Amino acid sequence: MIDTIIALDDPEISVRLRASARARRFTLRLEPSGEGAVLTLPPGVPISEARMFLMRQSDWLARALARRPGRIVVGAGTRLPVAGEEVEIRVVDGPRRAPRLEGGRLIVPGPGAPGFEVGPRIAAWLKARARDALVPAAGRYAEVLGRRPGAISLRDTSSRWGSCSNRGRLSFSWRLAMAPPEVLDYVAAHEAAHLVEMSHGARYWELVERILPDYRRHRAWLKREGRALHGFRFEAG
Repeated sequence: MIDTIIALDDPEISVRLRASARARRFTLRLEPSGEGAVLTLPPGVPISEARMFLMRQSDWLARALARRPGRIVVGAGTRLPVAGEEVEIRVVDGPRRAPRLEGGRLIVPGPGAPGFEVGPRIAAWLKARARDALVPAAGRYAEVLGRRPGAISLRDTSSRWGSCSNRGRLSFSWRLAMAPPEVLDYVAAHEAAHLVEMSHGARYWELVERILPDYRRHRAWLKREGRALHGFRFEAG
């Protein structure tokens, strides 16, 4: 059973089920995007049992979803975090060039160009910034551990900030470009440590602490503030 979707009585609430060989009990959490929840459970558990658990937790889930941040459509005048600092998006006339930071503003030139869309332009800019920071950081931490990462990709993932395949390929959310640099750096270290140890057991966290002694502070920031980064919408239109 992988990524089965359960829709509860409330049409606004859907839960993704994920079976994990490491799971010893039910674990329910919100998606970082705030657009649903994930229930992790041991392999072989019937869907009927998962549904009963969710019905018992439905009040908690409804309250948690009610506290999720609202969606913000990115456009002129939006206040957007970049590297942990809030900036105001300002759209200006001019040749179509890459956005640039200038005095607490994110300047986006070129509104007269055919097909100009603010959100996708800024998303592409953030993705480039994330890549420029994450690729060298992941390589640096991997080198400390005596490893070398495979291909590194950037995606707009909703359930995790990074991942490492069993072939050493790393993937990161480009929304980390909005987080403070030290938080982005932590995620790079987190995934680099998976090149040595795939599980999240004691040995794994010892590796993370060895290469980034204050990782707990940055991990806590992601748990506390990360969901808000998924509230920004960069769609065209």
